[in-house]
Amino acid sequence: MLNGDLKKSALRWLEYAHYTYQEKIVTVREESEKLHMLRQTSSEVVIGSVEEYINTLANTPKKFNRTFEEFRAEYRTFSQLINEIKAEAESVNIKAGGSAAAGVATGAGVAALAPTAALAIATTFGTASTGTAISALAGGAATNAALAWLGGGALAAGGGGMVAGKALLALAGPVGWAIGGTSLVGGAFFARSKNKAVAEEANKKRQEIEVYTKELETAHNEITRLYSLTTEHVGGMQKLLWLLKSGIPSDYLQFTATDKDRLGSLVNHVHSLSILLNKKVEA
Repeated sequence: MLNGDLKKSALRWLEYAHYTYQEKIVTVREESEKLHMLRQTSSEVVIGSVEEYINTLANTPKKFNRTFEEFRAEYRTFSQLINEIKAEAESVNIKAGGSAAAGVATGAGVAALAPTAALAIATTFGTASTGTAISALAGGAATNAALAWLGGGALAAGGGGMVAGKALLALAGPVGWAIGGTSLVGGAFFARSKNKAVAEEANKKRQEIEVYTKELETAHNEITRLYSLTTEHVGGMQKLLWLLKSGIPSDYLQFTATDKDRLGSLVNHVHSLSILLNKKVEA
């Protein structure tokens, strides 16, 4: 058949791109969950232990208090986002009858994901509802609105915009593609159109998928970097805390120069973790 081989080859490459993309989705979801859990543990347990220890000391410098005030502000932001996503996902599921596809179309894009993955992606990439009536828009306007909406709202409103939205659409898989306008293999067009047209469309879709895959790869690298940095700080804090608790006086004025350096380093770790806690990935 005329151009039959061209069609088959294009579809095979499209399917391969789709398979690669799906694999990367799973990887980024899993890494996002790991980062989310580490952030929760380090903020709730590790930093809590440090603050508890410092509170037992007498005559500690006032500057230490400022560091913990900064951390508490960052932690409130982190916790607030988690609570908002939980409440929004619950609201969407009620309105949509628990349908993942309907949830994406009517409310929170992360509703298509499992609860843990939704929270992980929300805290990793950032997301929030803007109240945009996506269903009232059409074509490119609907796509742009959905991308910005899933990305945390328009940049002017302080959200992540379309870039973050693309990352979230990618992680939502086929449900996200429906909003983004990317058809899947096996759609009506591929079944009914002529071989040459199918080959051209398949190549176009493959290129789109490859762009999303590269964005996911970039996101994966950044998540890995943040996880490594967070782990490094947590490990340093645990070591310093153990050293300080091992026979060190309970009065700061009795500390040796080495003790003071260790306590200062410990507080610096808290400051660095505060910054990392709400650091978003930009794909």
